Amino acid sequence: MIKAVVFDMFETLVSLFEGRTYFGEHIAADVGVGPTDFRREWHAIENDRSVGKLTIEEGLEFVLRKLGAYSEEKVQLAAAKRMDSLRDTFDGIPEETVQMLEGLKERGIRIGLITNTFSDERDMIRSSKIFPYFDVPLISYEQGVCKPDQRIYAKMIELLGLRPEEILYVGDGGSKELYAAREAGMHPLQCTWFHSMAYEPHIPCPILEEFDHADTQMDVVAYLDRFE
Repeated sequence: MIKAVVFDMFETLVSLFEGRTYFGEHIAADVGVGPTDFRREWHAIENDRSVGKLTIEEGLEFVLRKLGAYSEEKVQLAAAKRMDSLRDTFDGIPEETVQMLEGLKERGIRIGLITNTFSDERDMIRSSKIFPYFDVPLISYEQGVCKPDQRIYAKMIELLGLRPEEILYVGDGGSKELYAAREAGMHPLQCTWFHSMAYEPHIPCPILEEFDHADTQMDVVAYLDRFE
């Protein structure tokens, strides 16, 4: 029997492709550097940005200094535009997401969150209307560890106070999260409802045929019946 559902955040509960997108190529254009050079340096510090070693502003400063393009104005411009994009993401939380979380609560299911998240994303998550639904939120920026590291899954299992086989993990599949959830003993379920919104080179994960799929948010609630 499933007693808890643990969710990923981006491309699972919300989508970064909602509204104004602002990815590496957009930042590069705004700060006047080549997109390939920017992506190379930006991705090189992704882990540090994910585990609380660098804020978004610090990360932008580090990369722009390395590329010889730093100014405080450029850092603030890029950080502000990221926040504008994130506001679109969280203002656009689908009603179906809320209905899914409500449906799980009505069934007495505990809800967890494991998300790889930068400083500005952490702030938006904590202030969002869906944050109160999480019984156990584990945000990589706060935890100092990110998916697919087994330590963050083990901590979730411990804090939920459940056996791994009593936990369903739902995510789009980025960061090898579904494989890690399976390794941790959870039941992995790939959500596909945002998949058509993504575009190259930012598609987090292809459809993985080896996992079960949920094509709509309410499919997650219905999926629990398999374990009754």
